[in-house]
Amino acid sequence: MKMNFDAMLDRARNVRVMYAEFEKEKYGAVWTNQELALGFVGDVGDLVKLVMAVNGKREIENAREKLEHELTDCLWSVLVLADAHAIDLEQAFVRTMDELEQRLRVND
Repeated sequence: MKMNFDAMLDRARNVRVMYAEFEKEKYGAVWTNQELALGFVGDVGDLVKLVMAVNGKREIENAREKLEHELTDCLWSVLVLADAHAIDLEQAFVRTMDELEQRLRVND
């Protein structure tokens, strides 16, 4: 099933609400934005290890499958962090890609 950006963001928000309920029940408080960012850093570390494994530099069982999962975890974190900081990520992505393309064209 393919999803457009708005549907992905809505789903990420819904999962964040579910996590918040879990965090409150288990830890007595919902994770702060800083804690979400720290969780993202941990996911990026896992991502790096899996990229290394998929490229033959580490041995991790089912590395490609785990890489798919970790990339999705990282994307979820980016969506949730952007939403928590009222950043229109879709608009920011378009603007940033425009800037990068312009910069690269100038350097041609």
